[in-house]
Amino acid sequence: MDKAQAYAERFDRVVRYIERHLDEPLTVEGLSRVAHFSKFHFHRQFTLYTGMGVFAFIRQMRLKHASHRLCYRREERIIDIALDAGFESPEAFSRAFKQVFGQSPSQFRKSPQWQPWKERFRPPPMQRREEMEVRIVEFPETRIAVLPHRGAPEKIDESALKFIEWRKQSGLSPVKQALTFGIVYDDPAVTEPELFRFDICGTVSEPVPENPQGVGNGIIPAGRCAVARHLGCHDRIGDTVYPLCRDWFPQSGEELRDFPIFFHYLNLVPDVAEHELVTDIYLPLK
Repeated sequence: MDKAQAYAERFDRVVRYIERHLDEPLTVEGLSRVAHFSKFHFHRQFTLYTGMGVFAFIRQMRLKHASHRLCYRREERIIDIALDAGFESPEAFSRAFKQVFGQSPSQFRKSPQWQPWKERFRPPPMQRREEMEVRIVEFPETRIAVLPHRGAPEKIDESALKFIEWRKQSGLSPVKQALTFGIVYDDPAVTEPELFRFDICGTVSEPVPENPQGVGNGIIPAGRCAVARHLGCHDRIGDTVYPLCRDWFPQSGEELRDFPIFFHYLNLVPDVAEHELVTDIYLPLK
């Protein structure tokens, strides 16, 4: 590891620590120890690395977690979410939330504006810290319910909410029992936003009837796949996808099958914090 990588790793470690301890008091002195950095210089260097000060970053991460709960746990009271995020009152939470998102918590819960949310939470680059483990598996044919997303990657969450609504209304693919997949047809790094294609999927045991959300029927075909596991935020999934395709595949001697990369989401926010997310990435092989 060269000096630049070692330097980045220290701040990556701090970011991961913050994500794991959002419900605890966090101080510059404590975080500087995590980074093994002088507390006199830590705040400035952290700001240069992430683009914002330590406490602004912590507040944003807490608001991000709160936004997940607002959107995906609509039965939870806003006051409880506000207190869990470290705010003394719903009013203080609402002011801070609107300052960051341009919407009040209740407005966001009703009609979230994902584009500014994605721009606000574009993560700093993370250094890959270990050799990627790749397994070859035989994937079984899997019947799925499919909601096609067509358009900017930043708006996938809008489609995800439709799929969640369908799951709850139909009962055909309950999130606690069924498997959740994403099928990726295009590379967002090189595809025009309006042309990007992504399918949101859940396993089903019977055909999906017509529905207002536009969920249809599909199949993930059986076949060999290379599998790499991604740990953490979905926004950083490219940190695992690109090495799998760019580094592992050319040296593997394998050939690609005519089916796109797909993701198996082993858990989801807000059931777990973002740093606890586990996603298996499947690269179909002949």
